[in-house]
Amino acid sequence: MDLFDDLPEPTQTSGPVPAELTARPQATKEEEEEEAAVEKRLKRKREDAECHADHKEERGGEEVKKVCKEGLPVLKGYVAARRGEREEMQDAHVLLPDMSVCLSALPGQVSCVSYFAVFDGHAGARASRFAAEHLHHNLAKKFPVENVDKLMKKCLLDTFRQTDEDFLRKASSQKPAWKDGSTATCVLVVDDMVYVANLGDSRAVLCRMEATGGADGQRRSLTLNLSKEHNPTIYEERMRIQRAGGTVRDGRVLGVLEVSRSIGDGQYKRIGVISSPDVRRLQLTANDRFIILACDGLFKVFSADEAVKFVLNVLQSPPSPLQEGSAEQRPRPTEEEEEEVRFEAACQQLASEAVRRGCADNVTVILLSIGF
Repeated sequence: MDLFDDLPEPTQTSGPVPAELTARPQATKEEEEEEAAVEKRLKRKREDAECHADHKEERGGEEVKKVCKEGLPVLKGYVAARRGEREEMQDAHVLLPDMSVCLSALPGQVSCVSYFAVFDGHAGARASRFAAEHLHHNLAKKFPVENVDKLMKKCLLDTFRQTDEDFLRKASSQKPAWKDGSTATCVLVVDDMVYVANLGDSRAVLCRMEATGGADGQRRSLTLNLSKEHNPTIYEERMRIQRAGGTVRDGRVLGVLEVSRSIGDGQYKRIGVISSPDVRRLQLTANDRFIILACDGLFKVFSADEAVKFVLNVLQSPPSPLQEGSAEQRPRPTEEEEEEVRFEAACQQLASEAVRRGCADNVTVILLSIGF
């Protein structure tokens, strides 16, 4: 029996993006500054990559399995975070394109492991920061050494439980005890298999391109939801809370907590707020374009399909003068560098647009490009 809840067939389909749906307002000063910073970030990335390459040469034969096998996807992560109108930034995030640095050894048939995560804190930022610092290390300790696909769900369940227990132990030892909690949505990529584990209402969605079948060779985008939200208005979640002795008022646990699963929130654990994530898996294909991983601050003002269309529109826009170069004699960017600039811009603009649309919450967006 398969342990995983495999993703259902995609139900949302969108064709070529209509101009009236994707037109963006004139860039604000903040967006212009973000675009101006894009090349600086990319320059630093290139310099870091060169330093890492030099370091590998110095270490000689110590580097093993650092390059994915031919035909496997390469994921690159881009992140944008906005505080919104909140007094404190309570989100946290992790980007580990090469998680093998955390593993003692890669399983025999595995070539690449990547990890990306968003944590949306509430009642403080301590739970989200703790999860960002510790969850992937717990995952590395429990990572299967064989039968990866068969054992991965148990590994992720154990990892979330361990992280939650560790935080609750630390929280209860404080005077006064910490009341913080956090959602968690993690994307783990093992070669070409994606595992998504999530608690709460942060989400992950995939953009997959599909041929329309016409003679013009056009393709349409499919939006696949990779995660399941947990809030007390969902029947199964509400029933679990009520069986544990809790109540749901105004769509919240005890009229206070918006989510029904989380890391932390020790005061709600006895009334059915659990730390067991939903785990889903999906095999990536050459038609997959990107994954959006974001907290609910984004999805309060964007539907999943709208967010995918917004990113596609930025990726398909003509290069800005900044990308094309200036009067100064700068080397012409490569196709790969131009692609990185577009994804960086799409990520930053998506987060800024969420704030512009009136989201007062913290907004954190991770955009993962998928290349074969």
